[in-house]
Amino acid sequence: MSFSLNKACKKRKRCPKIFRFHSFADPGCPITPSGPFRDNVRFFLQEAGELEDYKVFGNPIWRTLLIHDKTKPMVPLYTIEEDVNQSSHPFCDRCRSLGWGGHFVTKRRYHFIIPMDNWWHKSLSEGALDSQNHHLLHGVIHCNGYGHLLCINGVEGGSKVLSGREIVDLWDRICINLRARKIGVEDASYKRSMDLRLLHGVAYGHSWFGRWGYRFCRGSFGVTEQKYYEAIEALATLELEKIVKDFSKTNCLLHKEIKQMIRYYRDMSEAQIITIRDLLRFMLTVRSRSRAPVSKITDISSAAAPPMKEKSAARYKKFSCAVTCMDSRWPTRRLEFAAQVIVDALKENKAAKSGSCGMTRQEVRDAARLHIGDTGLLDYVLKSLNNVIVGNFVVRRKVNPSTHILEYTIHELGNEFKALEPPGVMAVVESSWVPGNDVYNDVFYLYKNVLLGYPDSEPMDLVAQTILDSRHFVKEWALRDEMGQHVLKFICHLKGNFMDTKSELGEIVMVPLHATVGDLKLAAEAALRDTYCIAEGLIVTEIAELMDVGDEEVLFGLIQSGMELSVRGIAIDLCTPLKYQRGAGNWKVRCECGACDDDGERMVACDICEVWQHTRCCGIHDSETVPPLFMCSSCCDSLVPPRIESGFSVDCVDDFLIPTEPTHLLEYELILQLK
Repeated sequence: MSFSLNKACKKRKRCPKIFRFHSFADPGCPITPSGPFRDNVRFFLQEAGELEDYKVFGNPIWRTLLIHDKTKPMVPLYTIEEDVNQSSHPFCDRCRSLGWGGHFVTKRRYHFIIPMDNWWHKSLSEGALDSQNHHLLHGVIHCNGYGHLLCINGVEGGSKVLSGREIVDLWDRICINLRARKIGVEDASYKRSMDLRLLHGVAYGHSWFGRWGYRFCRGSFGVTEQKYYEAIEALATLELEKIVKDFSKTNCLLHKEIKQMIRYYRDMSEAQIITIRDLLRFMLTVRSRSRAPVSKITDISSAAAPPMKEKSAARYKKFSCAVTCMDSRWPTRRLEFAAQVIVDALKENKAAKSGSCGMTRQEVRDAARLHIGDTGLLDYVLKSLNNVIVGNFVVRRKVNPSTHILEYTIHELGNEFKALEPPGVMAVVESSWVPGNDVYNDVFYLYKNVLLGYPDSEPMDLVAQTILDSRHFVKEWALRDEMGQHVLKFICHLKGNFMDTKSELGEIVMVPLHATVGDLKLAAEAALRDTYCIAEGLIVTEIAELMDVGDEEVLFGLIQSGMELSVRGIAIDLCTPLKYQRGAGNWKVRCECGACDDDGERMVACDICEVWQHTRCCGIHDSETVPPLFMCSSCCDSLVPPRIESGFSVDCVDDFLIPTEPTHLLEYELILQLK
């Protein structure tokens, strides 16, 4: 759907400016910046934006029209200037998750939005600042130059025109052109149900955003930068010969197919393929040999391949035959019983819902757990249930094209589903799968079975989880000092006894070459007033590095351009609630994973000590609700009295110790309340 230029001009006296999508924000287009972001963005809106005749929650909106070079649609880029003082969400949760909670709250933040294709001819709604489902691009930059890339939705995300790579290219050019300082992103990019931070981390040593210079910033659950890169190397350097050897000890079908896949791509490659990184990197550059070509897998939101049509005489193996090849610690009868329980759950779901609705892995697992308590057994059987026959039904799993989640479905055995029952065990493991028919399927096969499902290896599972727990990445631009500009640039930090060291955030200040110390004080005062809520009435009184220098002294030759300076002043608004991005509250975080600060993951607070911990580290699954009363293990240990002491007798009821001595009754009542 293209944007109508005639409609755009009807309500305007002059024709709006139009820029080319793939060259917009190149040097000099639309502006040639020279100052900090807070000044460049105003110049940008003046030169490239058309002020709309409506507002979103009282915030002004500018629109810039970009024409796509290939498909020729008119793409609207909206910029919204949000007044933080009037905002219902003045604090930035993304800053807190990135570790920027100690930054001062800025007065303004600028939202850059490209709506979904079907919204290009409509006005932005009131929920444009919060809803990510209706945007192809949503990035926000605080007026101090720090910002966040909130969402990218390319072809797989619903766009008929723009790919994910094109959108990130545009965003990167905008950040460079406006002189952004640091941009963070929470990487949730995927391709065919594969987390690209794991796939690309192993293949290339960085996340999908690493191609644009985004690097590790902060991990969740106590993951450090060193742990992150050590985990990547541990997986990436796995030798293929070792993988084949380890899989030979478990599932003979997996062993056969992985060995066949490795041989196929080694024969295709002119270079040596030794490690899993070599193999994945080569596969990600190979074009599929199937009839319908597909775009490169490295796109965050590239086109999804059409679902494969079922053959009229599809052939499937019986689960009862397949289990004979499984090198499992569970007996055959238990495997078959677990498979039958799963089939019964799928049958009940199909009967309750019309059509062929599938169940996610978690839903199937939860339903089966009502009858089987061994979760290890369930996970093992669920991994094996794909294109197999259990009783009179065929169990299959595939990715739901709408939700991008793997689902299990059940089909009654008929003419279109024929069992594969060859004479002999070796014939049972024959597969119709052929490597090279679809490179995407081959990559997903390795992703699922090697990166996520390495056989009987808890260390490998922990390594993969470490990479998946590393979501936050950041790109930083150094302070530029272009030749030929007759100015001095400094980074001025607002100092004071009221601040902790984490709150020190410098602001870029520019003065001419002939400026004096007094001029620098005035420039720093104006910059800080214009940027931060806490500095609304600031009066700069001194600069630490120029304490013994008079205000009339010329700066040139006195200090070097690019230095960081400490600025002190009076009339700082210490009473404003808009002080730090983390808000007024001071969370106490101390989790067993090592996390000491909010990392954006779900947490629960102890009702006794009020210390926050991750729900995952406390054994609470993400699908479970947090209990209304929660007590951490430390408080529980300190409240429960010893079992046997002289002069103290206990009775055990409901796993709690019931004291018979009155001195312990208060502690016991508190435990019962928490329970």
